[in-house]
Amino acid sequence: MNLANALTFFRIFISPIFLFFYLNYESMGISFTTLPYILLSLLALSELSDAFDGYFARKFNEVTDFGKIFDPMADSIYRISIFLTFTLPPIQLPIIYIFIFIYRDSLISTLRTICALQGFALAARPSGKLKAVLQGISAILIVLLLIPFSLGMLSEDSMQFFCRVIIALTAAYTVLSALDYLYANRCNLNKLLSARSV
Repeated sequence: MNLANALTFFRIFISPIFLFFYLNYESMGISFTTLPYILLSLLALSELSDAFDGYFARKFNEVTDFGKIFDPMADSIYRISIFLTFTLPPIQLPIIYIFIFIYRDSLISTLRTICALQGFALAARPSGKLKAVLQGISAILIVLLLIPFSLGMLSEDSMQFFCRVIIALTAAYTVLSALDYLYANRCNLNKLLSARSV
């Protein structure tokens, strides 16, 4: 366990805390107008841990095979958990968009694992990094929309509409990033298919 991996674990740890606050703020004596700021703080901590775990791994020469696998897995668990939370009232995102995130991450992770077992690695893509950034920004924007909604400055229908536009655009890019990944690694994928057919 090094500092980078500890930050990665921390990102997973925050996910159920986020859900707990979202669902139980009233029983904890937290007002709905205060809730968005707590959620934003949790998101900020998570995104900072994502930014710094890689930085510390490189700075202290602690890049490990475990970290290379665990970091993207933690990102997926954390962000999908957050978006699944948003399928609950009052945001109520359509769950189909979250399944797009799940399918994309599951597909890429499975291919990476199979190729690693065959002795070659699938190259990461800038589109994958941008996908993660856009998902993080989307989560923050959705929570920000809770602020005017909690103050009565935005109707529930309008808030849900803007949230759905944000998640739809993010889901569309998520699909494009998957296609970009598959196309860029088509030679290695052909090797994989050839190896399995032998």
